[in-house]
Amino acid sequence: MSQPTPTPPNALSLVAADMRAVDAVIQQSLSSDVPLVGQVAEYIIGAGGKRVRPALLLLLCGALGCTDPRRHSLAAVVEFIHTATLLHDDVVDESTLRRGRDTANQVFGNAASVLVGDFLYSRAFQMMVDAGNMRIMQVLADATNVIAEGEVLQLMNMHDASLDEQAYLRVIRAKTAKLFEASARLAAILAGADAGLEARCADYGQALGAAFQVVDDVLDYEGNAAELGKNLGDDLREGKVTLPIICTLRRCDPADAAMIRAAIEQGDTAQLDEILRVVKDSGGLEDARRAAMAEAQRAIDAARALPANFYAEGLVQLAAVLLERRS
Repeated sequence: MSQPTPTPPNALSLVAADMRAVDAVIQQSLSSDVPLVGQVAEYIIGAGGKRVRPALLLLLCGALGCTDPRRHSLAAVVEFIHTATLLHDDVVDESTLRRGRDTANQVFGNAASVLVGDFLYSRAFQMMVDAGNMRIMQVLADATNVIAEGEVLQLMNMHDASLDEQAYLRVIRAKTAKLFEASARLAAILAGADAGLEARCADYGQALGAAFQVVDDVLDYEGNAAELGKNLGDDLREGKVTLPIICTLRRCDPADAAMIRAAIEQGDTAQLDEILRVVKDSGGLEDARRAAMAEAQRAIDAARALPANFYAEGLVQLAAVLLERRS
């Protein structure tokens, strides 16, 4: 009689011990002789968050059988780069709420947020040098540059109601998916993977990052502010044209389309409730979620091409669960 196939544990539980090691590296690396640096950095990093990017690096290390001790410091590097972008984004977007509490720029001011973001970027590069691998530095330096380009591109697209899906995808692949892709590549590099395997890891990371961002943009119109930890309709207020809006404009009647375009161009949320109704009733959210599902499936296909083990199954699970998130 054959034995039942064991059920893989929750994806993030597979790397729980590794994540504790990463947290220790983060705390140690935040030390500074300038008190405000530590205060601001601790404030935003201490707020928690999903830590998907470092977890992705660690899961792929597990899938590839890599136990290189540098994986913990590089996971911390990825989190520092991500956190620096959050500090800068909240200043640019004039955001007031993140992860359910006041943004760092609300508490400490814009200048402190920008400068501590710079500290986290520079600390990340110090830690990259410590890794002693030029390929690792190249991947992270390239990713950081592409992310900055994506942020500028998004800024240029603000209040442009004519933005199409292709232009939207170009932004999120640079702004969000690139760091996911870099996290995945780092695992492959540490594992000494060949070019083909590294490419499959990168494909997984890029697809997961794109799906993550599309779902995040859906939640800005579908979610609950208390669960999201940010203000509903922030994207509209900032004049960001995201996939739910693009899909809605393709479906809704001319009068509703005119109302939405005017709100985007003016950054006006006075008719937010009516816009939320149109976005939901038009099927725009379903279209956007289907796009996220397609990206998640691309990630799952890439994970299926990795060596078969619990970590690879965890990567499949991570992509599937991501589609169900509500915060």
